[in-house]
Order: sequence, then structure tokens, then C-alpha cells
Amino acid sequence: MRRAVRGILVVLTLCGSLVPAVSARAAETGRAAPVPLERLFDNRAVSDDSRPAAADFDGAGASLSARDLTAAGWTPGRALTVQGARLTWPKRRPGEPDNVRAAGQDVRLGGRGDALAFLVAGTAGRPVGGAGTVAYADGTRSGYRLTAPDWRTGPLATKAVALPHINTPAGRLTEHARLYVVTVPLVPGRAVASVRLPRVLGLHVFALSVRTATLGWTGSWGTSTGGYGAVGPWTDRTLRLVVHTSAGGSRVRVRFDNTFAAAPVRIGGATVAVRASGAVPRGTPVRLAFGGAAGVRIPAGAQAYSDPLGFTVPAGADLLVSLHLPGTVTAAPVHRLARQRSYVSEPGDHTVDGSARAYTSVITGRPLLAGVDVGGGPGSVVLFGDSITDGEKSTSDANRRWPDVLAGRLLRQHAVPRYGVLNQGISGNRVTGDRYPGDGVSTDAAGVSALHRFDRDVLAQPSVRTAVVFEGVNDLRWGTPAEQVIAGLRELADRGHARGVRMLAATILPCGGEARCTAAVDAERLVVNRWIRRGGVFDGVLDFDAVVRDPARPSRLLPAYDSGDHLHPGDTGLAALADSVDLRMLRP
Repeated sequence: MRRAVRGILVVLTLCGSLVPAVSARAAETGRAAPVPLERLFDNRAVSDDSRPAAADFDGAGASLSARDLTAAGWTPGRALTVQGARLTWPKRRPGEPDNVRAAGQDVRLGGRGDALAFLVAGTAGRPVGGAGTVAYADGTRSGYRLTAPDWRTGPLATKAVALPHINTPAGRLTEHARLYVVTVPLVPGRAVASVRLPRVLGLHVFALSVRTATLGWTGSWGTSTGGYGAVGPWTDRTLRLVVHTSAGGSRVRVRFDNTFAAAPVRIGGATVAVRASGAVPRGTPVRLAFGGAAGVRIPAGAQAYSDPLGFTVPAGADLLVSLHLPGTVTAAPVHRLARQRSYVSEPGDHTVDGSARAYTSVITGRPLLAGVDVGGGPGSVVLFGDSITDGEKSTSDANRRWPDVLAGRLLRQHAVPRYGVLNQGISGNRVTGDRYPGDGVSTDAAGVSALHRFDRDVLAQPSVRTAVVFEGVNDLRWGTPAEQVIAGLRELADRGHARGVRMLAATILPCGGEARCTAAVDAERLVVNRWIRRGGVFDGVLDFDAVVRDPARPSRLLPAYDSGDHLHPGDTGLAALADSVDLRMLRP
């Protein structure tokens, strides 16, 4: 109980002080009663391409293209799920008021969750932000700070969707317009009554909701989208993807992500089954539903969760998630390094097939599928890293990544809860620099930076309790100074703490002998590791460097742990990392 109270105080210290309970009526004396957001709309952001002057988003006559929004699947009144939050694109015709300029208005809102989600953009030519407050049904309040990137110059790496044109009275410009989903923390367990928007020029709010999708679920398996890459092309094909669970449960839901996409993707149907071997299920695959429908069309940049399904997910077992793509798919969000073979069928919907006959092709990446959750449970531990966490050089089809070994340890003990373990590693990923630019079809699937993907890949995961940050070697190998890596790690710790997440850091492994791991790089690595070990920022340290280094040559991996490339541990080294973790450190 004492730990829970302390966690709440951390959240409140970082995002605003708790105001003593007062009656909502007294607190609002002299102000209008909160109203739904759409009743406050006072700005026109969307124009018909034939009448661009009908809207003026930025005060200079520029606006969003209704045609581009439709092409992205962002149609009026469409519910969108982004970062686990369900938001509705305003149900307005082009040229009608469709957003509110934040000026301290009070918005009526309800629900309990872990975060507020805002669909926003700035129009000041720079990021704009300010402080707001949340009023709870029990009369208490908490503060938050909301910052919106600019709709024309903000980072593509963190946008919810990018549109290819901007409408102006003089004609259409071929220039990206960006919209963002930004989340801010709530006090856990309290029912929201209203939200006061910041008072700041140039901050536009299109939608607002309480994020509830992450509550009541434990992540059993997950992966991070590393980029948007060419696939297939597939027309009327079924993908049968193999995933390995951590936590088990009696209910399941599956998440598909259309992250980084410019167009919607249609999933005609999907099933889940326990795997027997290869592409063969144990029994008949069970159909998933999406809002009661057999399939789902996922807008650009959005997600789709399947409806909760009564289905026994065994702990530490392989599942087959099959999805039918009825249209033609030439590019998709992808996690490149699966270290696991999955399967593609001949033409047709083969989601319920009980045999593997139709599955004649093999793929080694994971497109679209991003998560498998089980109902209830103790919550999730997120392992946030690069190729060493991703499993590079581990044995394919054997689940010998260090997150898999750690999940197995959790299942075999009773000292701490049997958390779900989510592997959010991306091969080649960096703390501070984007490898994938955040938009467009790319051959680089090393992802946007840890700083840019942290909200999506850690904070938006189901019931996250603890996160382990194990990154930095790629930054150092490509010339990023230690001070910049340290600043990035510090920011990750602060952002996790602001959400009440226990944050652990792992020291960076030695890589002497690898071409880019020079003596200068090793010196920078030692600077970062000294800072991590000194403590005071993260809640605990996993000293992975000390576990696998060669005592005779500390700049190198111990030969028994080296996969042979001097950068990545092999199966034995990965197991040593997982076995070194004191499981009690995972408990918040």
C-alpha cells in the first residue's frame, strides 16, 4: 500500500499538485459549466479541395484537404484508436467548425483510465504548449501540461497521420500536413468529470478522450513497428503469424497496427489458435471479431483491437494468428527481425484452415500484428531495446531471446507476480536518432528513436508496471556522444516516472572487436555505464555489462557468450542476461 501511494505521489509531483477536495460548483464559480468538446468548436481546419478558402486553419488561409483525409480513412465521425486511445474525428462537413483553439475552456468528459488523449496540432510554426487541469468526480484536481507539434513543421516520427497536401486559397501545395495524438497522465482510479484546456495561442484540439484500452489486460506478446516497408505484394492472401506467449489467460484480444501508413488497410477476417507445429493449429482456429464484425478497415496511423474472446491462451506457448487480406497490399507496417518463420497462403481466406496445405510461402518478419493480450492478470513488463533485445543472433524458431528466457523464469516461480513480458526491441534502434524517418515506404526498419517511440511502445502497452531500457550502443557506434545518450536516457526515465511506471536501466554491453566499436566508442560506453550505475535517475540497474564481459578484456564479450560478431550475445549469453535479473526488481 505504501508503494502504491508513493507511485501516485510521483505522478502528481511531475504533472501537477493535487488540490484539496472542494465542490466542483465552488471551484467553477463565475465560469460556464463544462460542455462537450464539439460545442466549443470555433475554427475551420478542413476544406473541400474545390473550395479551399472555406477553411482557415492557421490564420493565413491554409487548411487540411478533405480528400486527403478521406483517402487516409479519417472520415467525419470515424472512431480512431491511436496509442490505445479511442478518439473520434469530428463529424463535420468541410468548411464547418471542426476544432477548438485552446483558451482555457472547460470540456465535459467522463471515464476512468491511465491517460487523457488529445488529437491536436499547433499552428504557430513551432511547438505550442500550456498547462491545464483535470477535475475528478470526487472534487479533486490534477494538473497536466499539453504540447502540440506544429502541423507543418512538427516531427513525422511522432505524428498520428501525415497528409500529402495543404490547401491554400492560391491552390494546393505538395507538403505534409501533420496531426498528432498526445497523451498526459491521470490520477489512477479516479473518475474524470471535466478537463480545462490550456490557454495558449495556436493550439488546436480536434478530439479528447480518456484512455481505457490498456486497463484490465496483461500483455502476453508484443512487438514494435520498425518502419513501413514493401511487402508481397499480396492480393487475397492469408498471413499465418507465429507468436510466443508469456502470461496465459482465459480471454484474449489481438491488436493490429497500421502505424506509419498513409492509407487504410483492410483485414477481411482473423483467427487465433494454439499452434501444433509449423502452420498447423491444434484444433480449429477461432474467429476474432471487431466491433461485432468479421473484419476491420484500419485507418492510416491507427490501430484495431479485436473484441474480447473467451479463449484459453497457454502461458509460454506458440499461437497462430491468421489474418486475411482481401485487397492488394504492397507495403505495410512491419517488424523486420522476427527470428521466427511465419506463413503466407495461396489466394483465398484460409484463416480457419485446420491444415497447412494452403500456406506455401514463408516470411521472417511480422507485418501488421502488434500485440496479443490476455484478460486480467498482474500487468506487463516492457523490455525496451535494440537488436540484443530483439533477439539478433539467437536461434531462429527457438524462442531463445533474453525476454523469452526471462518470461520462462517468471512462469516457474511464485515470489513475484507472473507478469506478461513484452519484447519491444528493434534491431538497429537508437536512443536519440531516427533510423526510419517516420513516413513513407522505406527499406530501413530500424525504427524511430527510443525517445520518439516511447509513448507508443511503452506507455500505451496494457497495464505496464515496469520498463527496462536497454539501448545506446547503436548511438555510440555511429558517433553520438555519451552526454547526448545520457540526456536521452534521463528523459525516458522522467517520462516513465510521470506515468507511474517503474523504470530500470541496463548497462551497455562491450563490443570490442566489432568494426565500429573502436577504443573511442568503448570510452564513451564506459561514461554512459558509470552514469547508469551511479543511480538516482532510474529505479534500479541491471548490470548486463558485468554479466557478459570478458574479465581479461573488459571491452569484449566473454567468448562463451559471443555469437561470433563481437556485438551480439548468442543463445548462451542471452540466457545469462535473463538469468542475472533479480525478479524482485520487476515489481513496482
